[in-house]
Parts: sequence; structure tokens; C-alpha cells
Amino acid sequence: MRYLLLFFFVLIGSLCAYAQERDSIRLDSVAADTVLQDSIKLAQDTVKKESRKERRARERAEAEREKYYYKGIKKDSARLEIERLSRVAWKRSLIVPGWGQYTNQGLWWIKVPIIYGGLVTGYVVFDYWQWYYKKFLDEIAFRLEYGDTPNDPDLINWGNEGLVRQKDYARRNRDLTILVSVGWWGLNVIEAYVDSMLKNRWDIGRDMSMRIRPALMPTYAHGGYGLSGYGVAPGIKLTLNLK
Repeated sequence: MRYLLLFFFVLIGSLCAYAQERDSIRLDSVAADTVLQDSIKLAQDTVKKESRKERRARERAEAEREKYYYKGIKKDSARLEIERLSRVAWKRSLIVPGWGQYTNQGLWWIKVPIIYGGLVTGYVVFDYWQWYYKKFLDEIAFRLEYGDTPNDPDLINWGNEGLVRQKDYARRNRDLTILVSVGWWGLNVIEAYVDSMLKNRWDIGRDMSMRIRPALMPTYAHGGYGLSGYGVAPGIKLTLNLK
């Protein structure tokens, strides 16, 4: 009986010690989580949020830096000047067609009339299709208002369905003319940029000479009866020198 009571007290003491150890571990984990959350909150509070103005200033600074570097390599003054001239050329052509070509010099006196010739042609074609579209549109509106009564003497023999088809056809061609004219304007901008890049980056010089003369060209003949061999034939030799 004595040993049984002693075993019982030892068991009770062990269970109490284990429970106390578990409580201490739980308290330590809670305290650690609290400390971690406090440190995270403190770090967030210490990091200053970037305002919109500061973000824009940072982006402008990064964009400005990209102008002077290419894949991490700093551009030299010649490269920067070439890029500046190219930007000036295409921006001027975007504002006034032909201005960039005049800035690049070269054959600008040929390019500028071609550019304006295309733009004037686009305006004349647009004006024609606009008049054509308005003519059929007014006739349709008149007939809808006065009960299929013809108004334009040129369109007396036209039916309502034909008038609608021609009106849509004229509108499509008018809109297509606008798109082509805008594309021509854009082509003028692209030409100014490309010509500036080619002129300033790749200069093959103006001293070019070409000479044409008769010559004997080597040939290889393969004939019948197993006869074959090398020979010569008259020809023309073209020599082009780029300096």
C-alpha cells in the first residue's frame, strides 16, 4: 500500500511538471509571434511610401538615364549626337511634311515635291468621293421625305437600292482615301528618320566609279562521248569601286 501511494504521488508530480512545461512553451511561442508582428509593423512604418510625384520623378530619371546607356554600356558623344539628329528629323517631318527631309539635306528638293504631290492627290481624291457620297445621300434623303420623288436630274433612273449601294461605296472609298493619306504622312516621317540614320551612321562616300570592259570568262564544258574540260568564253566584266 505504501509503494502504491508513492507511485501515485510520483505520477501526479510528473503530470504537473509536463503541463507546466507545455504552458511555458505556448507562452514562449505567443511571445515570439508578437515580437515578430511588432518588428514587421515597425519595418513597414519605417519604410516611407513613395508618393505619385516622387514616382514620376524617379521614372523620369530612369528614362533620362536610359538615353545615355545601351544595354548597360554608356554611349559616346558621337552616338548621342546621331540619335539627336535623327529625333529632330522625324519630329520635324511629323509637324510639317518635308521639313525633316530638308533638315537631312541630300535629295530633299526631289523628296519634298513627291511628298506634297501625294498629299495633294489624297485631298483631291477625298474631295471627289465626299462630293459623290453627298450627292447620293441628299438624293436618298429627298426621296424619303417626299415619297420616292426624284430630285437630282442625274439620278432620275436610279432606284433606291442602287442609291444606297453607291452611297456606301463612296463612303468606303472616302474613308480609304483618308487612311492612305495618313499612311503617306507616316511614311514621310519614317523616311526622314531612316535617311538620317543612314546618312550619319553609314557613309560610303561620294567617290564611286564604275568600269565596264570585255573579258574572257572561264567556263567548264561537258560534251558528248565523254569529252569535257575547262575553257573560256567572251563576256563583260563590271567593276564598281566604293571609296
